[in-house]
Amino acid sequence: MLLQNSRHFVFNPIQAIRQWLDSIEINDYKVAQQLCKTIPAQCPFERKFKLFNRTILYIPPLCKLNPFYEQLVMLRLKSLVYLADVCGEDVTVYC
Repeated sequence: MLLQNSRHFVFNPIQAIRQWLDSIEINDYKVAQQLCKTIPAQCPFERKFKLFNRTILYIPPLCKLNPFYEQLVMLRLKSLVYLADVCGEDVTVYC
């Protein structure tokens, strides 16, 4: 995406990738299945380290630091909706 910044244009690759991810339409059964398997339902990075039943170290979910987090979650949701509504598949296996 090109942004006008006082007489010259600046290319913003992150915004361009976000728009590309948002524009993806799901129309293929295999692609939808693969996306649902690849994109996790929950953030896999959250960890609690316990010692004698007390939390000694907590690492919060780091997914929100990913600049494409919202777009990937939306892509997974589009895939789940396609599988459930169009293909009639039971999507509980992906949750």
